Amino acid sequence: MPNTSTPPAPGSSFSSFLLNNESSGSPNELEDTNRTYVPNKETICKNNTSVLQEENITVGLLLASKAIVQILFNPIVSLITYRLGYELPMIFGFIITLPSILLFAFASSYSLLFVARSLQGIGTSFTSVSGMAILANKYTDDKERGEAMGIALGGVALGLVAGPPFGSAMYAFVGKASPFLILAALTLLDGALRLLILTPSKTAPLTIAAPAFCALLKDPYIVLAAGSICLTNMVIAMAEPTLPVWMLGTMCTPDWLLGIVFFPASISYLVCTNLLPRLSQKIGRWLCSLLGMVLAGISFLCVPLAVNFYGLITPIAAFGISIGMVDVSMVPLMAYLVDLRHSSVYGGVYAISDIALNLGFAVGPCVAGITAKAIGLPWLMVIIAVLNIMYSPLCILLRNPPGKSEKMAILNKE
Repeated sequence: MPNTSTPPAPGSSFSSFLLNNESSGSPNELEDTNRTYVPNKETICKNNTSVLQEENITVGLLLASKAIVQILFNPIVSLITYRLGYELPMIFGFIITLPSILLFAFASSYSLLFVARSLQGIGTSFTSVSGMAILANKYTDDKERGEAMGIALGGVALGLVAGPPFGSAMYAFVGKASPFLILAALTLLDGALRLLILTPSKTAPLTIAAPAFCALLKDPYIVLAAGSICLTNMVIAMAEPTLPVWMLGTMCTPDWLLGIVFFPASISYLVCTNLLPRLSQKIGRWLCSLLGMVLAGISFLCVPLAVNFYGLITPIAAFGISIGMVDVSMVPLMAYLVDLRHSSVYGGVYAISDIALNLGFAVGPCVAGITAKAIGLPWLMVIIAVLNIMYSPLCILLRNPPGKSEKMAILNKE
């Protein structure tokens, strides 16, 4: 009897395939013509991989829709902050985000999920641009500003750490809607705190002349800092849709490990956003960003060398460290650049910062799925790694950026 002791993977769409053996002239072999066999684990994994590669483009577009919407809305949000101040757009962000979460809970089609994801992008645009601008405006000292923004980025990291295991557990044991309903309740609490702290009496139009958005986009130093943010975040954006598929095809990794593959990156990013702000300010934000981009390239080159899940832990943790090094350096540096070279109004520069971040997350998933299918994940890793390493020396130009003479005199006094 043929060996059928290895069961198909749970949930596999190929577990029901029973294939007939070819017959030969031997009487014993003729007896086997009616026998069936279950494909082995390796065959199932390869078949699942081919299906997931086809789905990568569809899922990638869904993931990228939020980032694309944010890119489109960020310039609009920056203009709103110029007219209404920073606080009121934070409240708008809450009002828009809440229905998007509820739509996620009850959506039953791809089109509704796409709408929910896009609506989430609008709410996030209001929150992220105005939130970072509030911190930059409140903390004028460069050291304090870096620490405050590190705490804010740590909040993002905490969501990345807690989100996947929380969502997976709630989905598996309670139901699809449960994690989103809990998030909706937390969003209501967050909205109440925003209304309590950001009272209408404290909101007012900005009295300082704001720099033109186009002028900020033409500033080579702001564009250089934004490019650093974009490229490093594109690393993780490209890995998210493609690495699990590659793991399934090459390592036949269990489903539960696929779900936590980026957990080390989230943990290391959380640690970095809390520990590195002071260090980056001390050694120079330009140097911290340069080292982060080099580390991102090296860690990406190491991924194809892994032969099992445990071999991926170190390079993926290095992903998180590299992104943390760049974010805690470049995000506060953007405010310093606008202080130095323009006027101290921050809505526009953080709209550009958020555009850079979301450009990575918009281009990454869309391009990664197609590229990985065409040339394979190892070559995709090499391309993005080389881009990061080649870009990193440009951070040297941010070491001592020139500014307006009167602005430099004011900053030196402070």
